[in-house]
Amino acid sequence: MFSGAQVSLYPMSGNFAEIILNAVKGLDPYRDVLRIETDDISTLMVGPPDVLFSAMRDLFVIAAKSGEHCVLSAAVSRGCPGEPDDPACGATLREGDTSPLAERIGAALATVLATPTKDQAVAAQFSLYVMGTDSHMDEIYGCIDFLKRSGTFDRSKNFCTRLRGDAGTVFATLQEAFCRFGPPEGHVTLDITISANSPTKA
Repeated sequence: MFSGAQVSLYPMSGNFAEIILNAVKGLDPYRDVLRIETDDISTLMVGPPDVLFSAMRDLFVIAAKSGEHCVLSAAVSRGCPGEPDDPACGATLREGDTSPLAERIGAALATVLATPTKDQAVAAQFSLYVMGTDSHMDEIYGCIDFLKRSGTFDRSKNFCTRLRGDAGTVFATLQEAFCRFGPPEGHVTLDITISANSPTKA
């Protein structure tokens, strides 16, 4: 199953080039697990779904630690029928992804609760898209139930859900939304925007 992300990082700083290049170095520990390609618009990361979010988290936290207002925008996809299978991605998600919805919600909550913090406050908004299944709304409502109990839920917005908290737990919440909801071999995408150090906090 193909899984990957196109990620763009936007530091609101005159020193943006140094911040971006330093943050991209934070991906070095993942290069033996992920296929990583950076150009002038975005960085592509292809590999196991669980690893993608750790790499995105580290990229963003390094940039945010600059103290400048930084935004990360990402399109994350798994099971896309238009993409080739890639051995680096792995054939399936973690065990238990075919469990009943209530069990998956419980497992997702336990994972977020056990996630170490990164000492970096962030705000995020994202949308989950579950495609190619008649039960897509059950999966989306199940994810919303998980989000409201995750400890990172801020509020619902038009077309998306807003999260707030430490980068460790927010990225863990996004990972669980991506990996636990929707059929294991189905096409699932997230549209993510994450912000840190914003001068306007609401």
